Amino acid sequence: MQTVILNKPGVFELIDRPEPASPGPGEALVRIARIGVCGTDYHAFRGRQPFFTYPRVLGHELGVEVMAVGAGVGGIAVGDRCAVEPYLNCGVCIACRNGKTNCCTQLKVLGVHVDGGMCKSLIVPARKLHPSSKLSLDQLALVETLGIGAHAVERAQVKKDEWVLVIGAGPIGLAAVQFVQAAGAKLIVMEPNVSRADFCRRQFRIEHVISPNDSPVDRLREITGEEMPTAVFDATGNSQSMMGAFNLVAHGGRLIFIGLFIGDVTFHDPDFHRRELTLLSSRNALGSDFKRIIQLIEAGIVDTAPWITHRGHLMHTPDIFPAWTKPEAGVLKAIIEVD
Repeated sequence: MQTVILNKPGVFELIDRPEPASPGPGEALVRIARIGVCGTDYHAFRGRQPFFTYPRVLGHELGVEVMAVGAGVGGIAVGDRCAVEPYLNCGVCIACRNGKTNCCTQLKVLGVHVDGGMCKSLIVPARKLHPSSKLSLDQLALVETLGIGAHAVERAQVKKDEWVLVIGAGPIGLAAVQFVQAAGAKLIVMEPNVSRADFCRRQFRIEHVISPNDSPVDRLREITGEEMPTAVFDATGNSQSMMGAFNLVAHGGRLIFIGLFIGDVTFHDPDFHRRELTLLSSRNALGSDFKRIIQLIEAGIVDTAPWITHRGHLMHTPDIFPAWTKPEAGVLKAIIEVD
């Protein structure tokens, strides 16, 4: 079975591995058809991904087809096309018991803590498959990316007509953008990259797109009538941006970190208390997020069509992946196809 493995930072290799065995009870054997490439994969390639060991088979944004199911599996049948929820939780820890499976104390993520989907087939827990008879394999591979933004917006309890700022118009930021729009909030995007800023204006019809290099506090005051956004999402994973975001939140507002970096976040405590800010982190997504996203795409409320800018084939990944990491490549979302 063709498999692409990341042996160490910067070094992919195409290898041959044995085909998976038959699925056991509660499991399904799936054919990998599409693999979305995201920031986690790029960070792993560069050697900057937390919680990561090498060698590792990457790939956690997956559009798959069910090939076989084990005993006791219901709701999934051979031939179903599915999105894969790649968060393998224990089911018994305090987080799982409280319904927060996304931050299980023993969490293992496909393609991060255990080998993922840069291969031809894989055995996964059947309960982590989310089928759709309407969505394409491309769309199914994008559900996980959308889930990160959807979960963050749900966690922040975004309200209709409140001013919301999303910092960073990469895939995770754009996922948050779509669900902020779906919630009916008034949206501002902050993005330094000119092409991504133009993409926001053109594809998502966002009126207020500003640059962090252009007096952002003054611009936000001007847009919001001096009040500032009541919800600010930072999707950059950049330490300076994350720490600077504390200055962009309205009194009584909330700051939500979707991106992360390896280091400490600091802020001025008296100002934090004076404005009684709420600070939230957001990790991964829940199974309910996957189901909701599939319904919204099927209904045409969330559109994935503008996302995919680059494509490649699994066997060519070692050659094409390095070019995708370069800013000048202009990658928004790359998809790897598997025969």
